[in-house]
Amino acid sequence: MAGAEKIAALLAGTYVDRESGQAVGVATQALAMEPALDGAERELVDGLGFGRRLAVVSDGNTHAVLGARVERALAGRYDVQSIVLPGTPHPDDSTVAAVRAAVAGSDALIAVGSGTINDVCKYASALDGKPYAVFGTAPSMNGYTSVNAAITVHGHKLSLPAQAPAGVFFDLGVLAAAPKRLIRAGLGDSLCRATAQADWLLSHLLLGTPYRQLPFDLLADDEGPLFANAADLMAGDLGVMRNLVRTLVLAGFGTAIVGHSQPASQGEHLISHYIDMFEPAGRPPVFHGEQVGVTTLTMARLQERMLERAPRVVADTLVRGDLVSRYGDEIGVSCWSEFDKKRLDGQRAEALNGAIEARWPQVVERVGAIMLPSAGLEAVLRAAGADLTPAAIHLDDAFYRGAVGHCREIRNRYTFLDLAANAGRLDGMLATL
Repeated sequence: MAGAEKIAALLAGTYVDRESGQAVGVATQALAMEPALDGAERELVDGLGFGRRLAVVSDGNTHAVLGARVERALAGRYDVQSIVLPGTPHPDDSTVAAVRAAVAGSDALIAVGSGTINDVCKYASALDGKPYAVFGTAPSMNGYTSVNAAITVHGHKLSLPAQAPAGVFFDLGVLAAAPKRLIRAGLGDSLCRATAQADWLLSHLLLGTPYRQLPFDLLADDEGPLFANAADLMAGDLGVMRNLVRTLVLAGFGTAIVGHSQPASQGEHLISHYIDMFEPAGRPPVFHGEQVGVTTLTMARLQERMLERAPRVVADTLVRGDLVSRYGDEIGVSCWSEFDKKRLDGQRAEALNGAIEARWPQVVERVGAIMLPSAGLEAVLRAAGADLTPAAIHLDDAFYRGAVGHCREIRNRYTFLDLAANAGRLDGMLATL
């Protein structure tokens, strides 16, 4: 089944999960992905059954690119409230609060933008029990169709439960005209399928955490052509752009079906989230996917090296006071509440060593089968002219090594980063990843 057919089946609720044999679907009602949508905006929204009062939320850039066009198309049939967020909005609790206050009288939200606009509207609308739809303006991330929102709360970046968009609409011409950096960001966010799957499968095989193959089956048809034609993507080829957008959409649907972000966010995203939380003052802006491209290369190299020989782990020595001392009272306590859930005490370390002894050949075989070589991932980014190193994303080596060394402390996900740290190997790897 090709990518387009998978999307249609998911919308219809008829996609068959090969593991369970059961039909699955998604909460999103409608999705359009066409070379042009100019003139079709009102009809697309009409099909969603929203009320008359619509809040169209954009920022200065996305309003100029598409927001004003959407507002004009909806005017007359709908009472349209135009909300243009000032400056460069951030996906944090204060922006969510501002949007909720601004749209208090609306029946539904229409997000016009990409990462930040979509996450803020997704989370704000979920909190207020209102539906929302999104018109994408850049193929920059895989969160359009997910049911989680990446929101920073009191300085701690979290993946929070939100809701699926009722409609997701992509004008491929608009996306192809997006800044090249945003297109490269989408490619970078797609690159992490391999490292995220490897981390999640590792946790499943050694710790027994739940795992599903379905999110990765959804991506199988589009990933290869996308990666093989990264240069054509940057040259404006709409066929390869369609591969990228389908990859982003299906990655989001995969997380929506399993109910969390684990299929698309593991060690590479922990490094990225740590950077977002503690980046040096004055660092130039970097898009999420640009950053994830670099952190994915780091994780791929670490995973390759960890699979070379079986580790033996010891208990974690970190205590609550260490994180409070490192991050301050508020963020430190929040991080500890996450880290403590996966922290290895003596009993857990002994059990994990038993699992490694019994299952390591299976780990090497199964994880190795779904990984992509780090050199190949680097070649994809290089073909697109994307960033490859911490320096390219404005981070010095000392800060980046700290991010890789400590990011496992911020979320309850057991990844190859944890395995390397518990085996006493992580510190020795930091300078060479």
